[in-house]
Amino acid sequence: MIDLAEQAVLTYKGKPLVRQGRFIFYGNPDDKCILFMNILDTKKVGDLEVATRVLVQIQDTDEEKSFNDKILKQCEKRSLCDAFDIGTIWLERALKA
Repeated sequence: MIDLAEQAVLTYKGKPLVRQGRFIFYGNPDDKCILFMNILDTKKVGDLEVATRVLVQIQDTDEEKSFNDKILKQCEKRSLCDAFDIGTIWLERALKA
């Protein structure tokens, strides 16, 4: 997991949003789960690289669980916007449960 104390952290709706290369983490690591997104493919649009395939996962933050047991929900989306939309909905529902 990323040590949030080591870097300035962007927040969205009060939760940390951190990018490390193709990986994006959203949520508080102290909560029971976080949103994880992995940008699988991109395409060039003008001068920008735009995500065209994004893996979306809600992951349990319990350090004792194996990697496969940490994945609570998963899908793949065709844009970062769609991935973030569904991921934030799933995260909010998982945190309320």
